[in-house]
Amino acid sequence: GWTRDYYGPIWIPKKGASVTLTLENLPLYERIISAYEGHELRIGADGKIFIDGKEVSSYTFEMDYYFMMGDNRHNSLDSRYWGFVPEDHIVGRPAMVWLSTDASRKFPNNIRWRRFFKFV
Repeated sequence: GWTRDYYGPIWIPKKGASVTLTLENLPLYERIISAYEGHELRIGADGKIFIDGKEVSSYTFEMDYYFMMGDNRHNSLDSRYWGFVPEDHIVGRPAMVWLSTDASRKFPNNIRWRRFFKFV
């Protein structure tokens, strides 16, 4: 199963791509369908999936999405917790690596000097 260290394999939605919807994978995409793309999502008593009142077996995404992961995965709240991020929610881009350390080494030998202040 998935853990915070092993999260996958996972498919990241992109504009125009379609996914077959099942009750098993719906939790991955329900926030996208209802909150970000503005559709009414409902599961019938018989387990059938309805979008905007119509029974569906697949969904075509209207936007590109990203899986964001923090650089300190054991202390980051990221897409593993809050899901995919729609492209229109991204407001910036990285400029440089300010500091990079190796957790398996002790200070000061843990500083990755080749990455220090590196522009990306």
